Amino acid sequence: MRSIFSELEQAIVACKRCKRLRDHCREVARVKRRQFQDEHYWGKPVPGFGDPAARVLIVGLAPAAHGANRTGRMFTGDQSGLWLYRALYRAGFSNQEASLHREDSLRLRDAYITAVARCAPPGNKPLPEEIRACSRFLSLEIQMLDQVRAYLVLGQIALKGLWALLPEEAKPQSALPRFSHGGEIRLKDGTRIFMSYHPSQQNTFTKKLTEPMFDKVCESVKIFLQTP
Repeated sequence: MRSIFSELEQAIVACKRCKRLRDHCREVARVKRRQFQDEHYWGKPVPGFGDPAARVLIVGLAPAAHGANRTGRMFTGDQSGLWLYRALYRAGFSNQEASLHREDSLRLRDAYITAVARCAPPGNKPLPEEIRACSRFLSLEIQMLDQVRAYLVLGQIALKGLWALLPEEAKPQSALPRFSHGGEIRLKDGTRIFMSYHPSQQNTFTKKLTEPMFDKVCESVKIFLQTP
């Protein structure tokens, strides 16, 4: 199984389909942020990572310019990642609270983290056609992670990207459900989608998302997975 995930990781890192995104990632990696001037930026598409036997698939939006685009690992090296991994640690899905760099000791338990776009986009806004171009990678992850019982989507765009790739026979309705923080969607195959605001600074600084709110969603996922 590890070889299959390694092959997918190599394909993601080598992807050059979206010139706008690749140019932006390389430029960010060249200029760097002042506090990271001595670091080597990843500057390439970022693969998902986690437990190959995961029962929960966490879907974000895209790598942050000075977070995953710098470190090479999803939600690593920025404030969003600090929020996410603290919540996952408290819910028992991570072995540590902090996400510092690609080679640290962070390990996920029963969880896998990915995103609808793999390159850091200008303004944190990937274009619809860029998300469509990247969807093949998320589709493969959904197929490969065959133990998944729960999806945790971080934001409306993540919900839309995931929904488009789910089997039609599993959907309780054809239309995209309305996104709501703390909401749940029960799929016909027994799996469930849990929704949370994205732990972006835009949401956390304004208190649109608080740590208790985020913890409650993660705890709901944990309780669902403990149910026979």
